[in-house]
Amino acid sequence: MKVGIVAQKGNSRAAYLAADASEALAEADAEAVVDAATAEELGVEGVPVESLDDCDLVVSIGGDGTFLYAARGADGVPILGVNLGEVGFLNAVSPDDAIDEVLAEVAAFREGSQSIREVPRIVASGDGWEMDPSMNEVVVHGPRRGHGGGADLEVCVNGSVYSGGHADGVLVTTPAGSSAYNLSEGGPLVHPGVEGLVVTEMAAAEGMPPLVVPLDAAVTVSVTDAASAVVVGDGRTRRTVSPPTEIRIERSDSPVRLAGPTSDFFEALGKLD
Repeated sequence: MKVGIVAQKGNSRAAYLAADASEALAEADAEAVVDAATAEELGVEGVPVESLDDCDLVVSIGGDGTFLYAARGADGVPILGVNLGEVGFLNAVSPDDAIDEVLAEVAAFREGSQSIREVPRIVASGDGWEMDPSMNEVVVHGPRRGHGGGADLEVCVNGSVYSGGHADGVLVTTPAGSSAYNLSEGGPLVHPGVEGLVVTEMAAAEGMPPLVVPLDAAVTVSVTDAASAVVVGDGRTRRTVSPPTEIRIERSDSPVRLAGPTSDFFEALGKLD
């Protein structure tokens, strides 16, 4: 069995735990590999995070940002999230239980008894292009946020117009991402058991309220009257497009797969600022 480990960058506690997990895996006759950033912290050989898709399990040690980074490389490989005291919507394992939980997943994999849960991702596409899937949100905005930087936008759901007018941008989020950028823009919190997407306009001149649509809905954002527009996935991947243009956002056929125990959504809410 091959296990990939991604530790929060610049966090010595995460690096030490990654080293302990690697040793425990070796003793269990399982191969451990770490991503390049973690390898630099530990002074060992590492692999690009994009190559973790050939592992049987990926362990993310840190916060939700580390988890999203690991998910980009895992691409369908089950991920076990270890929470280092942050909000932890995606990371259900405490540091004290981390080694035991990793070894339990190794045993479950070998016995064929792993319990895996799927979490949806969304993907943005346009004329001749498609971005990598996003677990939290896709944002479409004008050349910049703030005064003079927005665009004229029209938002449609399954072909029907929901809203239109001038705004800084539009945000489409999954339930997993509702507590992130969406929340800061006035969108609602969504329990992870809800199968839906949230459409939230950003600083709209005459906008509509945030809207929850079915998980399989297609949301299109048409952008006009702007020098350029930017599409951003999970705050990490960006693409600049030239208006007039239409961006389609819909459920990806590549979900994130979660291993290990589930987190308590309401307990995690208590850690929000």
